[in-house]
Amino acid sequence: MTGHADTGSHTIGAPGTPRRYLHSLWLLSARDLKVRYATSWLGYLWSVLDPLVMSGIYWFVFTVVFHRDSVGEEPYIVFLISGLLAWVWFNAAVTDFTRAFNKDAKLVRSTAIPRSIWVNRIVLSKGLEFLFALPVLVLFAVFAGAEVNWAILLFPLGVLLQAVLLVGLGLLVAPLCVLFTDLERTTRLILRALFYGSPVIYGLADLPGGLTSVMAFNPLAGIFTLYRVGFFPETWDPSAVLVSAAMCLVFLALGALMFRRLERPLLKEL
Repeated sequence: MTGHADTGSHTIGAPGTPRRYLHSLWLLSARDLKVRYATSWLGYLWSVLDPLVMSGIYWFVFTVVFHRDSVGEEPYIVFLISGLLAWVWFNAAVTDFTRAFNKDAKLVRSTAIPRSIWVNRIVLSKGLEFLFALPVLVLFAVFAGAEVNWAILLFPLGVLLQAVLLVGLGLLVAPLCVLFTDLERTTRLILRALFYGSPVIYGLADLPGGLTSVMAFNPLAGIFTLYRVGFFPETWDPSAVLVSAAMCLVFLALGALMFRRLERPLLKEL
């Protein structure tokens, strides 16, 4: 076990490693996508079906059943999809982190590539699915008559921050779930609660004053703001975005530090 861990450490500093790492990262991510789509009859449609069905349900509940008058922005379907697409990326990635190493334990033990690649390939493959689903957001924005403003240029920044956040969380969650098996189920419960504790079906402006400041410390709040402000300029909240950016960097630094300390116990457990 130790020999493998040392090999991985030396590989990090070896000549040509960044290029080899990126090449391996792409191959693993492409493999994940091929397996996902090749074994599914609907293929690519699964990338958009889940958020689309969720959006339809919440749209019906809040506009038809309860006659929404104080949640989100108009057109509400665009508001919903812009949040739900990002949430599906986040939820799917964190869920896969819980079994990132156990799933390919033999390969993880034997590879000379830095083990962080097993986290980063999930972030990349799920991120690509998120990007593949964006045409759905564009179509609904067009047909619902959503107005686009210059702040749409901030959308890529939201993607970048979410990727940074997920890498940091993955470096924390993935090894801990190997060392403490109960954390897999615990993580799923936390994700369920986090869905309603994040501005997915509502906006920051819909919360009472006291809760808004607390919600700002949820990094997803600022990220969702960046996704939505291009359609809904009134959702702009610079403080939430700044706090979110800081939180993403904190999670990345914490994840990198903890992963370095947990890598050896992780390999022994596998």
